[in-house]
Amino acid sequence: MTLTEHETETLLRESLERRATRAPDGHEVRNALARAGQRRPRARFALVGVTAAVVAIFAGVAIGAQVLTSSEEPAPTPEAVAAGLVLGYTPGWLPDGYTEQYRETGPGTTPQIRRWFGDTGEVVLSAYSTADPEWSQTALRIASIQDQTLVHGRVGMVTGATGTTALLTWTPDDRHVLTAQVTGVPDARVVAQRIAESVTSKPVAIHGELRFGPLPAFLRPLSTAAYGTSPGDGASEIHAYDPVRPGVPVLHASVSANAPTIGAAPIRVRGLDGFFLAGDDAMVTVRLPSGRWLTLTGKQPRETLIAIADAMQVDPAPDYRWIGRKDS
Repeated sequence: MTLTEHETETLLRESLERRATRAPDGHEVRNALARAGQRRPRARFALVGVTAAVVAIFAGVAIGAQVLTSSEEPAPTPEAVAAGLVLGYTPGWLPDGYTEQYRETGPGTTPQIRRWFGDTGEVVLSAYSTADPEWSQTALRIASIQDQTLVHGRVGMVTGATGTTALLTWTPDDRHVLTAQVTGVPDARVVAQRIAESVTSKPVAIHGELRFGPLPAFLRPLSTAAYGTSPGDGASEIHAYDPVRPGVPVLHASVSANAPTIGAAPIRVRGLDGFFLAGDDAMVTVRLPSGRWLTLTGKQPRETLIAIADAMQVDPAPDYRWIGRKDS
């Protein structure tokens, strides 16, 4: 069946909207990063987490020519590659003042997401697999849309363009779809084009603090995220999903400097004194020997959450050096 231009645009919009319900929201990311950067005289009980993704609208910022260098970041290790913790694309140029503060990826067709924040704007570079049914027909959709552009000689498309927002979508090869989302930046379309043209297949990795141990048979690992405003306030989060609803996170675990519960009942978890908070998304939390807090939330019974938390692997030496850097 041949799609009309209107039908193609509708399909693309619906696909992006479905994906938007699953990935990190710009306001939530920014708020979480701000909270993570605050220095508190003692621990307060406030949930810190980053779990879903639509880009927020910000006011304009000035654009400058900032060439990125990446000599400080080591190449991904074979272990990171095997675990699906490698993001395969890196921009060579970003507007002045933008620093990377968020990375997320995972095994299989899990999207790869990188976020940079400026004073009032945001840049998001995402990579999707054409093995994902939602993105398998992107080349056909691009071919049928009027507002096209070229990225390294390959046809792409621009959608949602205003003076300060733009989404540029292109296929660098037959296996991937890339999007450059620019929000709150003057001349957003021009900026998105320049970012897209600068993207190379230089991989970077996530080396966070958490790994799932054995999970119940009805759960599978979905993705790993790391975020913060500087290496000193870096945090990690991992998600799991139910194969009945692939791609939708139903279990979340994080390690950060902030205590995340209030009105919780005492429990024993990982051989330590922890807390349990009942609710639609129940929560288990415990202060680790390092002084940081492990938190696990999900629609699971208390004993299931405790067992998952007991089995989790906590890395004492995460790599957060990339957080808050102007280069990549």
